[in-house]
Amino acid sequence: MAESNQDTTDIQIDDPIKSFEIGYELGWTDGLPIVPPTDYKVSEFLSYANLNGDEIIGEIPERRRELTSRKIAANAVMAGCKPDYFPVVLAASKAMLEPKFNLVGPSSSLGGAAILVIVNGPIISQIGINSRGNLFGPGNRANATIGRAIRLILMNACAAVPGLFDRSVIGHPGKFSYCIGEADSETHWPGLHEERGFEPVSNAVTVFAAEAPRQVRAVGDPEAILYSIADAASSLGTSLSTSGSVSDKSVGIRQGEIAVTIAGDSSLWAQWTKQQVRETLHSQIKRSIADLKKAKVFKGDISETDERNFIPLLESPDDILLLFAGGEEANFSSVIPSWGPKIASTATTVSISS
Repeated sequence: MAESNQDTTDIQIDDPIKSFEIGYELGWTDGLPIVPPTDYKVSEFLSYANLNGDEIIGEIPERRRELTSRKIAANAVMAGCKPDYFPVVLAASKAMLEPKFNLVGPSSSLGGAAILVIVNGPIISQIGINSRGNLFGPGNRANATIGRAIRLILMNACAAVPGLFDRSVIGHPGKFSYCIGEADSETHWPGLHEERGFEPVSNAVTVFAAEAPRQVRAVGDPEAILYSIADAASSLGTSLSTSGSVSDKSVGIRQGEIAVTIAGDSSLWAQWTKQQVRETLHSQIKRSIADLKKAKVFKGDISETDERNFIPLLESPDDILLLFAGGEEANFSSVIPSWGPKIASTATTVSISS
């Protein structure tokens, strides 16, 4: 819940417009109207998850904040969630409060990262999370409100308020809502959660501190599609290529992560495993020393060999979070660079309690 002395029961729910204005005045919103977090509505969410409201889901020691289940429920209500979405919101909150995710970093930096929530498992169909057409777009209540709940939690319970601890220079639309599912039941590929140690039939959520998605148009066979994806992923100006976290060229690697969604007809990839896709992308996501010198990532004059010597922008194929997600109609993909190096924030997966 927001750090405010205002009792939620004081909100005039008999006058929706007034309740919206009170939410704005109290600083509880992301700029859009909220659902009033009345006691009975918050209690409904807590009861759905068999919680009493006092459970501590996680902490931010640097900001002296504790996130209780009640605060998370209140923000889920305000975002417009349904009670059966609440376990996903809880799990995503828990994941982003894990030490290795280091929420303080991506939630306060100039880089303007958003928290991408990736859902896997049967819960996708159970509550209607979109994993196909218009993947990052509007029109799906579960995706929109779960992602929005995470943003409201960041603002109201974690003090990541624009102009206060959120110091984004530009930001991106994913900071309103950034939640997708993986279509893991529609492909022979294992789901992201399975690859990260969970049972295929289990429900899990992964959080990833991420830049905005870059759409990649490609035609032809898998090799051509992956070539286009790798080219987009290698562009200058992302956290993978020109941020202050780039490795010294004597080491020759970066320590970041990247998410890649591949859509279209799954049969096109029938002869490919996820690992083969990752290995192919990893070998092609690179940049020449000459380009990195021109971008002032590396210092010094450009030598005759710099145009021929390339620097990998990812340490390992396993640093690619590969998802089968998006519409079936065409071979569109997306590239989503991480906010920064893994040492600063690592994608984190936790189970969703039923």
